[in-house]
Amino acid sequence: MDFGVLMFFTDYAISAVDLAKALEERGFESVWAPEHSHIPTSRKTPFPGGGELPKRYYDAMDPFVSLTAAAIATTKLKVGTGVCLVQQRDPIQTAKLVASVDQVSNGRFLFGVGGGWNQDEMEDHGTVFESRFKLMRERIEAMKEIWTKSKAEYHGDMVDFPEMMTWPKPVQKPYPPILVGGGFPQAARRAIRYGDGWCPVGRTGSSLLDVLEKYWQMARRRARPLSRHGCGPCGPDAAFGRARQDPAGPRPLGRPDPPRRALILSVHSLHPRPAGEPA
Repeated sequence: MDFGVLMFFTDYAISAVDLAKALEERGFESVWAPEHSHIPTSRKTPFPGGGELPKRYYDAMDPFVSLTAAAIATTKLKVGTGVCLVQQRDPIQTAKLVASVDQVSNGRFLFGVGGGWNQDEMEDHGTVFESRFKLMRERIEAMKEIWTKSKAEYHGDMVDFPEMMTWPKPVQKPYPPILVGGGFPQAARRAIRYGDGWCPVGRTGSSLLDVLEKYWQMARRRARPLSRHGCGPCGPDAAFGRARQDPAGPRPLGRPDPPRRALILSVHSLHPRPAGEPA
């Protein structure tokens, strides 16, 4: 079992450099950073966790900046977005960001993506809430073209650009693992369709093993040798899990010699809460 940590990096939390060094020294596998560009004060969208939206959601730093700092400060620790809100980002610029972080980290980047839950936030970016998952898929497909071709073009219903050239290309070939986040079964289907693994949203009281077995059955029907990715309610928020690639493809639970799995813990609550932040 490998362990990683998900952290809301803010200007009052432990720094990405200090946390990354501490994790690598202690044998952790990875560090992950979530994303929220901003939180509209309208607050029309309720927090999925219930109650008031925690302050850290307002204060989260840009994940690519934090993860670059973490990568520079370490040599083995993997760095991942948990998750990048692709439906709010320009695909050409994001493709360059992903490839650049993968270059800086020498192939240690994990690209966790998700469609998001905050309708207010994404509408400020010009994203229509109801069609966000189609937009996410087309942007990821477009980025794959950019990462794998010297002259890339993409023509979809929502993303369209003519032949172009851009570098760098990722160190990892054909590109960093794309881990699609979200609930079952919709996000699991998306992961099988255009991702390399699934990061299920864990909820207190839910059984991760129940949905993972269903996910692996879906992957087998599509003949997709996906990584085993899983998570559980391991901290104050839902956490992300990651597993090493199983070259033979997904296998049922209970068989001998399963691939190693990883658990990503949410640890931001271990840091003192600033004055005025709600409990």
